Amino acid sequence: MENIQNLPIDIQSSKLLDWLLDRRHCNIKWQGAIKVIREKINAAIQDMPENDEIKHLLSGSYIHYFHCLQIIQILKGTEASSKNFFGRYSSQRMKDWQEIVSLYEVDSVYLAEVASLLIRNVSYEGPALRKQIAKAQQQQQEFSRKEVECQNSAVDLRERYYVACKEYGIKGENVTHELQALVKDLPVVLDEVAKDAVKLEGHLKYYTAFTNFVCQWSGSLLPMLTFVLDKGNITFYEWRTGTVPTVVERPVVVEAPPETMAEDTIDWGDFGKDTVDTVVKLEEGIDWGISLESNSEDAGGIDWGDGESAPIEIEVTGTGIDCPEGVARGEDALSILETAKTRGQFIDDLNELEVFLTQRLREMAIEDDIVAMNMFQMAPSIIHEKSQQQVKKMLSEVQDLLGRLTSQRMQHLFMIQASPRYVERVSEVLRQKMKQADILALKSTTMVEKRQEALEEQARLEPRVELLAGSTRELQKLIEGDISKRYNNRPVNLMGVHV
Repeated sequence: MENIQNLPIDIQSSKLLDWLLDRRHCNIKWQGAIKVIREKINAAIQDMPENDEIKHLLSGSYIHYFHCLQIIQILKGTEASSKNFFGRYSSQRMKDWQEIVSLYEVDSVYLAEVASLLIRNVSYEGPALRKQIAKAQQQQQEFSRKEVECQNSAVDLRERYYVACKEYGIKGENVTHELQALVKDLPVVLDEVAKDAVKLEGHLKYYTAFTNFVCQWSGSLLPMLTFVLDKGNITFYEWRTGTVPTVVERPVVVEAPPETMAEDTIDWGDFGKDTVDTVVKLEEGIDWGISLESNSEDAGGIDWGDGESAPIEIEVTGTGIDCPEGVARGEDALSILETAKTRGQFIDDLNELEVFLTQRLREMAIEDDIVAMNMFQMAPSIIHEKSQQQVKKMLSEVQDLLGRLTSQRMQHLFMIQASPRYVERVSEVLRQKMKQADILALKSTTMVEKRQEALEEQARLEPRVELLAGSTRELQKLIEGDISKRYNNRPVNLMGVHV
């Protein structure tokens, strides 16, 4: 018997209430009795004396049987004057709480209630609080990650903005105005190209001699290049009519007004959604149809997006046909390298010369055989005199001139000169980069605020976990002690009690 008395009673906390009911320590209808007791407790706490201990007990979220016992002990001191000759209290407060304790002790209702409280704390309240804390910690990490992503994306967009501006040769302070200002330098640049084209005179002679020898071709070759070598970068009027204009009236470029970044014109996006990846991809959602990155394969043209969209209307003033004689106005006032038609012919001639020199280099690499030597034995001296290195240098000079005319920047300049709408579209593309960078910067600030809110939520929940853990440990001791008394003070262990 002594050995049995020392054996502990181990009870799984999740099965505690079932254990009590199975051994008839509590009545299965205990919840109905608890409903009556709770009503009396709610009525009794409306009339309580001013006492710090009682205030502390009543500040809890739930008052149970053991709290009621403590309240009675406190009332014994505060209501001592109401004790009569027979040792009973005439105070209604004391009577109310004594009645509550008596109702609790009927069929050990109190034990079923605190067991239920313990199970709820262990199985539901504790895990729920821990889950909320883990969620708050996860949100902090997520918001920190998104903050960094937004900051990096904003920096990347600003860098791309300034790279694009550098490609155009502007600072980016007033994009529209600076783009239009670039056109003023275009005639000077094209005049330099025409002057440097004089270096290709020997190339043209070489091409002509070779063509005449191989194909017996006596016609003119590369007419526009020949014309520029002879006349230079003259006006389109002179090229069209053959006479020098007496008056040249170049088109007037309308200066763009200073740009204003109005606050209400920026779409800051939806910051209620947890979609930083969508914000990072804002730029991809705007199809402006203009490629700002330089690409040698795209140097020959501009990608305007969907081919079914309406073409850009290029505003060109009168060609000068109705102008007075000798007056070059509108397109006639532009130089032949500024005008799309003649410039295209000039570029075509350079391309033809480039193709010839490239092919010639390939042929010279295999002309060491006897057949090739016999073929060119009667060729003009200009063909014999050119070595492979000299032809390679000639090709390099042609490609350099061609590159200066067909570079991405020159294409943009030609489009700016031809169409004010093009200026607007390029300006909008560049401005969108900065707007998106501002959106992401604001999004980053929002992520900081949300992370702080999650941190405050964690700080608010952690004390509740500590308080719940303390109250659960207290309930565990009280229940273990109560059950132990019922089994002659045998040790009782509630297993699995942790919050």
